Amino acid sequence: MSYDISDVNVLFPAKIDWQEFEKYQPWEPFADEVLEFLSVMSASLLKDRESRLYPDVVTFAFFCRKGNLKKLKEQYTDDKLRLGRGIVFHIGPSNVPINFAYSLVSGMLAGNYNVVRCSSKEFPQVDMVVKHLAVTAEAVPEVGKRIAVVRYGHESQANDYFSSICQARVIWGGDETIYRLKQSKAPARSIDVTFADRYSFAAINADKLVSEQNMERLAENFYNDTYLFDQNACSAPHLVVWLGSKENMAKGKELFWKAEYDMVQKKNYNFQSVMAVDKLTDFYRQSQAMEICYTETKDNELVRVQLSDELPSNIDDYRSKCGYFTEYDAKSLDEIAHIVKYKYQTMACYGISAEDIREFVLKNHLIGIDRFVPFGDTTAFSLTWDGYNLIQILSREVTI
Repeated sequence: MSYDISDVNVLFPAKIDWQEFEKYQPWEPFADEVLEFLSVMSASLLKDRESRLYPDVVTFAFFCRKGNLKKLKEQYTDDKLRLGRGIVFHIGPSNVPINFAYSLVSGMLAGNYNVVRCSSKEFPQVDMVVKHLAVTAEAVPEVGKRIAVVRYGHESQANDYFSSICQARVIWGGDETIYRLKQSKAPARSIDVTFADRYSFAAINADKLVSEQNMERLAENFYNDTYLFDQNACSAPHLVVWLGSKENMAKGKELFWKAEYDMVQKKNYNFQSVMAVDKLTDFYRQSQAMEICYTETKDNELVRVQLSDELPSNIDDYRSKCGYFTEYDAKSLDEIAHIVKYKYQTMACYGISAEDIREFVLKNHLIGIDRFVPFGDTTAFSLTWDGYNLIQILSREVTI
């Protein structure tokens, strides 16, 4: 079957022969050539002064450093014989600009050819990475020819074409995006790895927080978890659960939120009028559904809403964004177990031990939460994401 893909904008490489691209040859995971390509690209990105304007690009560059790749290889390889599946078709998300690059890297490290569709929204981070892909491909051409980064509209036949030639699809986006992409037929043995709508929350041990020596750094970490992407990332906390004594909760809230507001001002957060309207609308909607109390702040760049003694099981239906936080005071983590559905992804933690987290998970037989991370690490990419080991799932095991 033929497809009209003349409307596809190929961002990388400059020219591509799709018939040649289909003649893929899978490599073993963490092939030396791929590691060299990524480490060269990392160095190229870090040398570019413009990349420093984008913390997420810098973080991506550090992820691709030779030393980190070596650690990942030790962590994700064993003595089993594995090869990439072939061509992986990635559909990047529209809410986190740099995620397309992490998705690409996971497919590369697993030994595959990769076609990555970027969001139709234009982001400078995408342009930055594409520019350095081109630079690196000149130095390591045998890897560059295994990569295609594209952009096209929703009416294009490209989804059908790329689905028809792939052995795996990695789909980032909302549930509706995933349902729509699955309408494009893929080969019978092709697999889908889907990253659907998820949501996250934070938990703070106030007994530990009141002794925090670097509240500014903690506030910056939380800023990066939330405000950096307007709370649109699946890993961004919306609910903040407080633990500890009442006295320390009161003191901890005052210290933490003051530091957070100051950080929002320091970062010159781009707060727009429409955000203020959305937050006010969301507050009214939430106030009709549950008993809440608005906590006074200097302005609505930071909105705090305190729940009463009850934590509704559907609290996740009342998420807002751009600096809107619902707070709940709990005696223990067990009090919040009833809200944890399978769509919960991340719990950002402060002052909570690994032992307490383990007990919380096992005692309550949680069906959700795939990640427990410290503040500042909610968006930190891992080759195990949403419970998927991407190296294993994007490669195949060969038995002898």
